[in-house]
Amino acid sequence: MPAAGPMSGKWTAYLCLFSTLSAVFTPALAVKEHDFKKCVQSGFCKRNRAFADHALGTSSWESPYNVLPESGTFKDGQFQATILKTINDKGETVRLPLTVSFLESGTARVTVDEEKRQKGEIELRHGSKARKERYNEAEQWVIVGGLGLDKEAKVASQDKTQITVQYGPSSKFEAVIRFSPFTVDFKRDGSSQIKLNDRGLLNVEHWRPKIEPPPPPEKKEGEEEKEETPEEKKEDPSKEDESTWWDESFGTNTDTKPRGPEAVALDISFVGYDHVYGIPSHAGPLALKQTRGGEGNYEDPYRLYNADVFEYILDSPMTLYGAIPFMQAHRKDSSVGVFWLNAAETWIDITKAKDSKNPLSLGIGSKTNTHTHWISESGLLDVFVLLGPTPHDLTEKYAELTGTTAMPQEFAIGYHQCRWNYNSEEDVKDVDAKMDKFKMPYDVIWLDIEYTDEKKYFTWDSHSFPDPISMGKQLESHGRKLVTIIDPHIKNVDNYPVVAEMKAKELAVKNKDGNIFEGWCWPGSSHWIDAFSPAAREWWASLFKYDSFKGTMENTWIWNDMNEPSVFNGPETTMPKDNLHYGNWEHRDVHNLNGMTFHNATHHAVKSRKAGELKRPFVLTRAFFAGSQRVGAMWTGDNQAAWDHLKASIPMVLSQGIAGFPFSGADVGGFFGNPGKELLTRWYQAGAFYPFFRGHAHIDARRREPYLAGGPYTTIIASALRLRYSLLPSWYTAFHQAYVDGTPIIRPMFYTHPSEEAGLDIDDQFFVGNTGLLVKPVTDENRVMVDFWIPDDEVYYDYFTYEIIPTSKGKRVNLDAPLEKIPVLMQGGHIFARRDRPRRSSALMKWDDYTLVVTIGKDGKSAQGDLYVDDGESYDFEKGQYIHRKFVLDGKTISSSDAEGRDVKSIKKGDWLKRAQGILVDKIVVVGAPSSWADKEVTVESEGKTWTAKVDYTAAANGRAAFAIIKVKASIAADWKVVVA
Repeated sequence: MPAAGPMSGKWTAYLCLFSTLSAVFTPALAVKEHDFKKCVQSGFCKRNRAFADHALGTSSWESPYNVLPESGTFKDGQFQATILKTINDKGETVRLPLTVSFLESGTARVTVDEEKRQKGEIELRHGSKARKERYNEAEQWVIVGGLGLDKEAKVASQDKTQITVQYGPSSKFEAVIRFSPFTVDFKRDGSSQIKLNDRGLLNVEHWRPKIEPPPPPEKKEGEEEKEETPEEKKEDPSKEDESTWWDESFGTNTDTKPRGPEAVALDISFVGYDHVYGIPSHAGPLALKQTRGGEGNYEDPYRLYNADVFEYILDSPMTLYGAIPFMQAHRKDSSVGVFWLNAAETWIDITKAKDSKNPLSLGIGSKTNTHTHWISESGLLDVFVLLGPTPHDLTEKYAELTGTTAMPQEFAIGYHQCRWNYNSEEDVKDVDAKMDKFKMPYDVIWLDIEYTDEKKYFTWDSHSFPDPISMGKQLESHGRKLVTIIDPHIKNVDNYPVVAEMKAKELAVKNKDGNIFEGWCWPGSSHWIDAFSPAAREWWASLFKYDSFKGTMENTWIWNDMNEPSVFNGPETTMPKDNLHYGNWEHRDVHNLNGMTFHNATHHAVKSRKAGELKRPFVLTRAFFAGSQRVGAMWTGDNQAAWDHLKASIPMVLSQGIAGFPFSGADVGGFFGNPGKELLTRWYQAGAFYPFFRGHAHIDARRREPYLAGGPYTTIIASALRLRYSLLPSWYTAFHQAYVDGTPIIRPMFYTHPSEEAGLDIDDQFFVGNTGLLVKPVTDENRVMVDFWIPDDEVYYDYFTYEIIPTSKGKRVNLDAPLEKIPVLMQGGHIFARRDRPRRSSALMKWDDYTLVVTIGKDGKSAQGDLYVDDGESYDFEKGQYIHRKFVLDGKTISSSDAEGRDVKSIKKGDWLKRAQGILVDKIVVVGAPSSWADKEVTVESEGKTWTAKVDYTAAANGRAAFAIIKVKASIAADWKVVVA
């Protein structure tokens, strides 16, 4: 996608700004860290870090936040009270309403607001206004369920110093709310797991009127200016830094703050946990690093502030394009998490410390606590606490709150071919034809910004794309789709109806003066749709109607980019924080939500572009927040064609999955630069195992469609693409599980094997769904061998050769990985589905038969798995129009039954389900089949019929497992049983 690219439109925009309206394209260097704030350059972060330093460095420190005991009430699973914040030596206080909600799911929610800040508005310049109260509408965008109160929660004990509430399944969870100072200790089975304000870093910057400082006293004639003594110059560490309360500058931009300081901060300790994960997106390892310095650690906190970070650097806590403030902690057999519901700029410090009950133990028997410090610029303090105890419990409960990933159309999990830009209709048709010529399956071709008429969205360049319908029809003829980019910045130019209508209806984001905000992006001068506005969303939907966005068809889908939002001449390449959105909320309050609201608006626009639209939308986004998973896919942004970026993509995609947004991927080949052929090939092999699989390239990169690589690379890449398509049934099944309960699609070792401590730091290999496929992409140049870490004592087979891999639990094993081979192992005990007939697109595979692969477990007699299939495009699956089978090997019997125990005969079948009855399980490949199966016949029983089939048995040889092929020919939709004689 275009981000701010070198020798490209961004720099044209800059030249237009700072010289004359030039059209010259000028080369530029990549964005560096100094273009984005460090904590010390962010007023509220600097203040709260200093507050933490003072608190932790003062032996007598006591948090100034205390609950009024007489204010506390507990009813129907909810504790409410008032916290008093002491604000000065005079004993003056601010009242902060506290609510602790215990939810039916076992999740707890702690919310702190500010009573003194009355609702209302602040008069700004030119009569415009901003909301006075704390932003409190994030819940409306993010939370979709799971808020029912646990009426069975009960008070276990209570006095004037604290209250203890038991809640959750079998009352195994406990919250000890201490009043003075205010802390909460969350326990599971009697042991502390998560503590809030345990270190006393809670800080709610309260409302105060702005008081202009008195003018300096006039100097009398002849009086010399008195120089401060060193003692006078010395700052009082307990005194608040007021320098950025009301305005703050970075670069050439000054951010005005009419509400003054309003940050919220809290320390959250994970007791006994040494590993924390989540809070994407960052280009670093899956296990998060410490942020207070030291060898191998970061100096700055992790930052969540959606931004257009062009050519991002690796192994850094600096912000990227999206933000999900969901953090998990894991140790052997125990998992907990917190979800920080705040859409403002947020910084998170992480430190670790040994905690020993016996001070003389010298670390013997001590445990590590991970301490985190969360700091947000504005809004409520609103945190959800999830006590696990398993990784799956965390993702399931988080999904209950924020929703699961949208069930995609099947084409969306195939391969996508993209670059900035395909030059014309003929170019698109030529790429389409050559993918066929070289037998490379793909489903979607993409158009970047150059397809438009001078960067005016919802238009086409009439010279390069005079007849887009003909292009769409060629793609449609073999089941393929087109994706066009639509960004939130609307070109501010005469004779462009879209911008004229947006201005006339006042649907754009406004500046601090209440006028339509004007900034610069790809089109030059631009305005931004305010997708927080219901009227703006309704108008946005009207633009996607087929008679409005002419040239689009039912096989046209959408790509949302630059929606952080990216503003080339804005602070940190984004929108000023004092801009105003619908409801007069400042942009600072909603910044991390902005991309999600635009993504959401486009999702619903596509869904409603035709009356009675039945197909599920596909919309890709770059910016995201918690809940974005409900409306589409994301990618990791503008990476580079370099080996280290390939390596970094694996933990980045894994992090998205455990944070509830598993439909993710990285640009295959790297967006910037020109990958060597080995790198490109290895990247396709890795990308074949991203949930979202797209090749993409910058406008200045050489053409690198996979058929251009030349021998032997083209053949090897084609094999990787065909492997992806062969396994599409299993990928689709994994997506369905993610849709049902939020389970990641590709899963790190700690998720699948939470009992294995050695797996907590491993982020370069993963399992795919429930298939038992263990994948470790090659991410180093000239590497022809990989070492898998084996998490259990199951048997493992090489996917391609059926070789039995000599393994040992917790050990590493080497596997040959020449360029032509993807390192994939099959864990014993699984059954997964493939479609083995090569096709050009997923749509052409729709009625093909299935192959089941059975990998017999170490006991020599068992395996199981499942397959989910529906029509791959409509919402009919919500009406029961789907097939979901459970497969079981038990000794010599392989069976298929409905995975949900439904009476499938009673389901009224629609057109697809009727035809699907004729799709067969063509064959079953049993890897590790015992020698007693040799030359046997099998009996197949299904739908009242019985027939026989022969076992085609191949004995073990040269390290390869024995395997059997059974031609079953039974309906995929029916119950059946195969019995080996």
